[in-house]
Amino acid sequence: MRPDLTDIQVLFVAGFGPITRDTQTSKAFYVDALRLPLKAMDGNSDYMLTEQDTLPGVKHFALWPLSQAAFSCFGSEQWPEHIAAPQGWIEFEVEDIEIATNTLIQKGYQLLVAKREEPWGQTVTRLLSPEGLLAGVTITPWLRNP
Repeated sequence: MRPDLTDIQVLFVAGFGPITRDTQTSKAFYVDALRLPLKAMDGNSDYMLTEQDTLPGVKHFALWPLSQAAFSCFGSEQWPEHIAAPQGWIEFEVEDIEIATNTLIQKGYQLLVAKREEPWGQTVTRLLSPEGLLAGVTITPWLRNP
């Protein structure tokens, strides 16, 4: 039986982290002071992330530069002035991206991105949460158990 349109099934928190405006300052805090096991993503030295399962309690923690979040949502490195810039991001892995996206639309949320496949293979729907986080519902194949 297929779930109702309103049955978003969150499987786990796929990722979380601050959205950075100055990666070096953020790196000094998270890596140098807190000693988190962050490393630069291959080909993108400003995106600092943990390897899967290296930071207990989170599948993916990363410092995401605002310019890269803007590009992912709007195709431009500038966050639109008429939309409040987020301070952090969170992604929820869902069972069915179609149901999750349609439910969010039905409930009146304004989506920034709907069911888009990113170049790295993740499918995402993004919006701003009531608190101002860049929130997403996702399908992230490499984070799911085989």
